[in-house]
Amino acid sequence: MFRRWEKDPMSVDPTWRKAFEKIESAPKPKKPGTTPTLHPPTKKLEGEEFRDEVLKLRMKELIDHYRKEGHKNADINPFNEPVKKDYSDFSKQELKAFFPTLGILKMKEAPLEEILDQLERLYSGKLGFQFSGIVSEEEEKWLAKEIEEGFFLTETPIEEKQMILEELSKADLFETFMHTKYTGQKRFSIEGAESLIPMLEQVILSGASAGVNSFVIGMAHRGRLNVLSNILDKSYQEIFSEFDEGYVPEAFQGTGDVKYHKGYTSKREIGDKKTVEIMLPPNPSHLESIDSVVEGIVKGKQVKIEEDPKDSAMAILVHGDAAIAGQGIVYETLQMQSLPGYQTGGTIHFVVNNQIGFTTSPDEGRSTVYCTDIAKSFGNPVIHVNASDPEVCVKAAKLAVKYRMRFKKDIFIDMYCWRKYGHNEGDEPAFTHPKLYRHIKSMKPVRETYRDLLISEGSVEKEIAEEMEKTFKRALSEAKEGLKLGDPKKEKRRKTHGPYTPPDVETAVDKKTLEKIGLKMVDIPEGFNLHPKVLHLAEERVEMATGKKPLNWGMAEILAYGSLVLEGHEVRVSGQDVERGTFSHRHALYVDQESSQKYVPLAHLEKGQAKFSIYNSILSEYAVLGFEYGYSLTTPNGLTIWEAQFGDFANGAQVIFDQYLAPAEAKWGQKSNLTVFLPHGYEGQGPEHSSGRIERYLILAGERNLRVCVPSLPAQQFHLLRRQALDPEQKPLIAFTPKALLRLPAASSPLSDFTEGRFHEILDDPDRPENPKKVVFCTGKIFYELQAEREKLKDDRVALIRIEQLYPLYKEELKKIFKPYEKVETVLWVQEEPENMGALHYIVPRLEKLLERKVKAIARPVSATTASGIYAFHKIESKDIMEEVFKEKPDSYDIAGQMRA
Repeated sequence: MFRRWEKDPMSVDPTWRKAFEKIESAPKPKKPGTTPTLHPPTKKLEGEEFRDEVLKLRMKELIDHYRKEGHKNADINPFNEPVKKDYSDFSKQELKAFFPTLGILKMKEAPLEEILDQLERLYSGKLGFQFSGIVSEEEEKWLAKEIEEGFFLTETPIEEKQMILEELSKADLFETFMHTKYTGQKRFSIEGAESLIPMLEQVILSGASAGVNSFVIGMAHRGRLNVLSNILDKSYQEIFSEFDEGYVPEAFQGTGDVKYHKGYTSKREIGDKKTVEIMLPPNPSHLESIDSVVEGIVKGKQVKIEEDPKDSAMAILVHGDAAIAGQGIVYETLQMQSLPGYQTGGTIHFVVNNQIGFTTSPDEGRSTVYCTDIAKSFGNPVIHVNASDPEVCVKAAKLAVKYRMRFKKDIFIDMYCWRKYGHNEGDEPAFTHPKLYRHIKSMKPVRETYRDLLISEGSVEKEIAEEMEKTFKRALSEAKEGLKLGDPKKEKRRKTHGPYTPPDVETAVDKKTLEKIGLKMVDIPEGFNLHPKVLHLAEERVEMATGKKPLNWGMAEILAYGSLVLEGHEVRVSGQDVERGTFSHRHALYVDQESSQKYVPLAHLEKGQAKFSIYNSILSEYAVLGFEYGYSLTTPNGLTIWEAQFGDFANGAQVIFDQYLAPAEAKWGQKSNLTVFLPHGYEGQGPEHSSGRIERYLILAGERNLRVCVPSLPAQQFHLLRRQALDPEQKPLIAFTPKALLRLPAASSPLSDFTEGRFHEILDDPDRPENPKKVVFCTGKIFYELQAEREKLKDDRVALIRIEQLYPLYKEELKKIFKPYEKVETVLWVQEEPENMGALHYIVPRLEKLLERKVKAIARPVSATTASGIYAFHKIESKDIMEEVFKEKPDSYDIAGQMRA
């Protein structure tokens, strides 16, 4: 063939042509006296030696071609006929000719046809692999070795075959029973994708034997009940009871949730001695929203383990094909996989690829060939498998665990399957996909085809298979017959809440401890080159901690965090630019100006202290807030904080606020003490840098589910953060934090306010007038504007009361503080937000009811945007508010519905 190519290059196959061209283009030895070459002199290859090199190169290219392209012809889709082998590019002589196998077969040389057959089995069988070129060279070689040593071609042991049949039987018979007994009820069946169950089981078994002690599974509704039953061992009775109209949960009082959103945690015995925890956190119908929450839970579990933390807990995410391609949270979560504050040592991703999303076809739902093509962006390998071959599926799961444990990176298993019914059991899929569902109706369950295969090959006796089915059916029937249903009494449905009282926790800290923390701000490693301005800030903090200067907001935070870790409470802060702080007020992390080395003083206060960590996050709100929410679930006695760069940007994470943070306790009994910092304040910076949208969180507030606070003093922030960590009653905290106040001298606190007292939900006027005519209730930064205006006008008629905790409202304290002002002529609510935003619609009716008198409101005019983007307008609006407050009889918004009376 080489001689043929020499005479006419176009007469041979293009790939051979390329191989010969490479050989011929190899560097030739230089003549004596010529300029030296960068390449070492090479010997001219002739005869058999030349032939051997050509064949090796040719074979390497052939193998590389299968590694890269073999998945395109793989038999991975149960709807399609296998692609027929086509070796027509080779002559019969070539197919019979011997070639070096390069490890593809055990013998050193073999006929080309045998090598091709082996490559077809390895790379174009019931599996397809995508790893060539998208992972590191080391990983690529490792995966190729695992595949080419015949891992997927070895015969599955009989015991494992029987285990697979058992798992398939449990999965299929569970669904069949449910379909018969609970006809028409939504359950989001796994039928068509039953192979997921033995795959998940294999991940648990392989992971446990590799040292994993805790597994956290995130998945949507498809197949969830089956996973709860067959992977987490949730009892049939528990599941069946949730289908009854009279069902009432015994575990907690709340509004509850539908059965296919619920979570569960179990302990399972694996082998003789190993016990593992398996957790399936609850999640809403918002697809993929659970992804980053799961990663946060896993990270929270890992950091509490000192030895091999990444091997101690494993994340498993189960996606749908439409969701993984369509939901942006998938990309955001994957982006965190290698980052120091967020990496969890690799996640195993399963895609239940039933090739339809509700009624949407793949060609309508994505622009990529595979739904898993997002994995390419991160260098994560993908294994495509055919769900109709459960043995191959289980082998893919084994390889995924081996890869994850070795390289601590994510890996995807894309399982091509089908969906027996519509999106739910009451939906008619044939309306939109008639051909597809005619095909699906003709398909036998995987359990049946696999059972028949095992019987025919003698791996399982028919009688044993039949007895296995009878046993499962009997267990299902007995569970249904033994149901005891609750009584949905009204008083069981909801918790009753008495009047709010402050948490009984000690938040003041002794002066010696505060001084110790302050001194550590300048105790930096020898030779560490601190920026001069940061050094000055650190020295100022020493003065603050020793009582020589009033304390600002940055120092209040530092003292809160430091005192907590010294008391044994973990503190974690995360978000965009949090290490320095968006407004350069925090500086919790120092950077050496010469080496860029980083140093966190709060992590080095003393030996044995609790962990303090602070991480700049990716530029994402949704995934990062979800991650921190998950982390907080594992740290009930610590302080976990997510800070938005500006409060305005938090709505990028609205799904987490709406579906997790606010309702989780009522829906699922899930408690979190996550703290959210939302920088808020009107300073003329326009509609994207002014408002954290207080109104939205007050709408979400109910049944004591949140704490919504607007601290106006550093000492208030200090006590609030310590209270949040120390209070055993876990509730998420939404704290609207300042911007302009960070450096306002009036907004500082003496050291005595830290060594004494507590967080005050209501703050009386520090300069209370003797005979006030008006009382102004307000919250946040506007207090200082009102105070400055009052001082400028020398107006002694107006008293200013700050509501620092909007929800829950401390009514008794408010009444107590207002009592000396009962005879005033006018009571006002004043805010810097527009009339249709801020706390106005929440607080005014409550004040009127509580004080039993009319409360007028003053605010910016009704607006479609949160704030004006024109600074001149901002100043006019601020001036109008001040004039309205301090004139004799203010005109104002009437909460009953009259604008500008």
